[in-house]
Amino acid sequence: MPIGLGCRLEGDGDIEIVRIASLKQAQPGDLSFVANARYLRQMAATQGVGGHSRHHDRDASALPCAVLRADDPYLGVRARRVALRADGAARDGRGSPERRSPAMPRSAPTCPIGPFVTVGAGASIGARTIVYPHAVIGPGARIGDDCVIHAHVSIRERVVVGNRVDRFRTARCSAATATGSPGRRTASHLKIPQHADVVIEDDVEIGANSTVDRPAIGETRIRAGTKIDNLVHVAHGVTVGRRVLLAAQVGIAGSTVIDDDVMVAGQSGITGHIEVGRGVKVGAKSAVLQSVDAGGVRHRIPAFEHAEWRKASIVFRSLPSMKKRIEELEQKIAELEEKLAACQIPDR
Repeated sequence: MPIGLGCRLEGDGDIEIVRIASLKQAQPGDLSFVANARYLRQMAATQGVGGHSRHHDRDASALPCAVLRADDPYLGVRARRVALRADGAARDGRGSPERRSPAMPRSAPTCPIGPFVTVGAGASIGARTIVYPHAVIGPGARIGDDCVIHAHVSIRERVVVGNRVDRFRTARCSAATATGSPGRRTASHLKIPQHADVVIEDDVEIGANSTVDRPAIGETRIRAGTKIDNLVHVAHGVTVGRRVLLAAQVGIAGSTVIDDDVMVAGQSGITGHIEVGRGVKVGAKSAVLQSVDAGGVRHRIPAFEHAEWRKASIVFRSLPSMKKRIEELEQKIAELEEKLAACQIPDR
């Protein structure tokens, strides 16, 4: 039984585990995780050599890798194993940020850095990137060329921000933006450490007071050309495609995939573990609670097809007059029933 994890090992116990990865990203030497039967197909195709599963998951018995079985892999094993990884990072000093002066050896000579900027050990900042006062760049973070990091922006440890594309600036992070903050899973009060990767690709803009969360395993990725407005929350493990537009106060729950060219209007919410297809448009104040095929238009709560919503909205506006008509018809029916009863010939 592996020390500290409380699991039962099935398969080769001599495998060297070098990394924790998601099922899609797993390579030989990686440890992955599954707690939901719908992900067993991905686990069967993984190139990784380790995984977690429930004791009673019979469907996991013929997997092509070694398996660590646990009664509650989601809360117990996942939290413990990621904590082991986090503890190791803290012991080797990578978790200890340090304050540096603007003349940092790992920043480009053409990188202007404002006063009171804190940059962690091993971080790098590309050419012509502007860092405004009071910004915080965590240990090991990599900021590309021609970026604009505004005041009070927090870019956490190991976050990767891309380079300029064409004449656009990448990752224009506005005031008080937090990138790489730990995600929060709501299944339990147990805190699960979130120490995996966040990648912001080229030509991305992130508005004020928006947050891009870090997952426990895998990555959170914002692909090239996406524009994120103010007060947007992108949760742990989310993938946002290219040229996506997210208006203010949009929330995307964990592990959801947003395909390219999607547009989400303000104050809309998208639930976790679903896929929103390419070119989908989501109207304002909508709730997307299931996967949406490419090219769809979704409106309202719960969000459904726009054409059907328009028909329903017409009916909704007519409900008061329809109610009145129904009451009048019920009254007439009652009067007719009384007259019919009075006209009936009594039995002899």
